Amino acid sequence: VQLQASGGGLAQAGGSLRLSCVVSGRTLSPFVMGWFRQYPGKEREFVGGISRSGGRIYYADSVKGRFTISRDNARDTVYLQMNSLKPEDTAVYYCAASVEFLGTLVSEYDYWGQGTLVTVSS
Repeated sequence: VQLQASGGGLAQAGGSLRLSCVVSGRTLSPFVMGWFRQYPGKEREFVGGISRSGGRIYYADSVKGRFTISRDNARDTVYLQMNSLKPEDTAVYYCAASVEFLGTLVSEYDYWGQGTLVTVSS
């Protein structure tokens, strides 16, 4: 299973970006999907996650109301729509897949993408 994240780049504070994560090697539908981010020198932190059907979605408090996760099982793609971006959202963002449950810990995910850098200028 491979995950390919894309869509990162430079945005101004208050702006928007949409990240995509394409799953290959297997279809997306068996996986719970999560998004994490990592600041330099810090541990990866949970941003949000979505269940297999998309019926349950959880967000970290820091992004709630600004970020939206969605999935298109037919396209084997998960999205992270990021609105009202803040400079503190600057990080490397990772998508991850779990064969078990929708968790918030790095250890609960089985497959990881390579990361995409998001930079938000003030």
